[in-house]
Amino acid sequence: MKTPTIRILAAAFALGAAFAAPCSGASPTVNPRLLARWVQMAPGGAAEARAVVSGAVCPALEIDGVPAPMRERAAPDSKFPVRICALTLPKAARRATLLGEALPLPRPAPAHIVVLGDTGCRIKNLTVQACDDPAQWPFHQVATSAAREKPDLVIHVGDYLYREGPCPPAQAQACGGTPWGDNWATWDADFFAPAAPLLAAAPIVVVRGNHEECARSGAGWLRLLGPLPFSPHVPCTDHVAPYAVPLGTVTLAVMDDAHASDLDAPGDLVALYRADFASIAKLAPAPVFLVMHRPVWGVVKFAFGMVLGGNRTLMAAQDQGGIPPNVTLMLAGHIHTFEAINYEKGAPPQILAGEGGDLLDSAPSNLAGQSVGTLKIASGLSLPGYGFLSFRRAANDAWSIDVLSAAGAPERTCAFARRHLDCGK
Repeated sequence: MKTPTIRILAAAFALGAAFAAPCSGASPTVNPRLLARWVQMAPGGAAEARAVVSGAVCPALEIDGVPAPMRERAAPDSKFPVRICALTLPKAARRATLLGEALPLPRPAPAHIVVLGDTGCRIKNLTVQACDDPAQWPFHQVATSAAREKPDLVIHVGDYLYREGPCPPAQAQACGGTPWGDNWATWDADFFAPAAPLLAAAPIVVVRGNHEECARSGAGWLRLLGPLPFSPHVPCTDHVAPYAVPLGTVTLAVMDDAHASDLDAPGDLVALYRADFASIAKLAPAPVFLVMHRPVWGVVKFAFGMVLGGNRTLMAAQDQGGIPPNVTLMLAGHIHTFEAINYEKGAPPQILAGEGGDLLDSAPSNLAGQSVGTLKIASGLSLPGYGFLSFRRAANDAWSIDVLSAAGAPERTCAFARRHLDCGK
């Protein structure tokens, strides 16, 4: 298998050939090269096929045997010398292919959902992951194992691009030659290339992480994965309003809290997220799963055993009305470990799935009794190591949740029902 670095060099060569080639031979208009493909759940529950291609125009999908031209979402530019194409899929579609490759179609009430997050390979200043070493950066293994689960839907809880700086010369053996910054080469290396098996397996719900703030890779996220139409002439925005993705008897409320500061609570951001919580209360009746990147009351352990937690902005934003009553479960990432938490005072439980590939964090294995802001954890646990989660729907809106390792081995099973998580002893 090609390493990510080799794949990027090959892709760059192919792109250069596609845009520089004269009219002889295969025209990019006739034969564009497919670089990435996925089906993304849009606000309201529509499914949108997206693709990254080389070539002068967007290709056509074949939907139930009928050609359907994709529209151009974003034209090539200096950082993204590729064409982003999109097309909303008909709800009645039974089969869709793009340049001979099958696309996964959504199910109206998915019964099997994979959840993962915080997947990129970290290169920033002197902090370096060995991106070409699967043991040090196992995201491709995680994605391949998750694809083998044959889910109906994937939820990524944010943080896709971690290669924010050049590989230090002293670390060339770990990351030499890797791309970095907010551009197509880095997005391909950090997300699209390793995630390809999973993107081919099921539609995906995409959550924005703090690494996708405008000061980091927000422009690329809005271009490639943002839920709204993209225009290069519109300035990057650090916030997208909450939206609903109906999944049968349960609804996902997708909240963009990427810009919510963990350490302080600026008044303008508190007001912004307070309004978000108010709108989520009106999105759909219970049960609603609130999907965000930064958890309101997560827990992380730092040096010398110091345990901290809680997002100051979000805690302040919900201090008047609380988490909306239609929310029965919260899903997040940001802290790079698995956590399952029940709180006192009636707050809905929280699951963290931040162990998808980036350098891991740690937390106490037993979280019971920990205080986070004004809330106390009634029961909860964390588990070490890389991996992902597999949700399977049971009767009466209950779910069985398997915690799986990067290789797909079972590590723990939790049950969720009636606003409570039970992960055993």
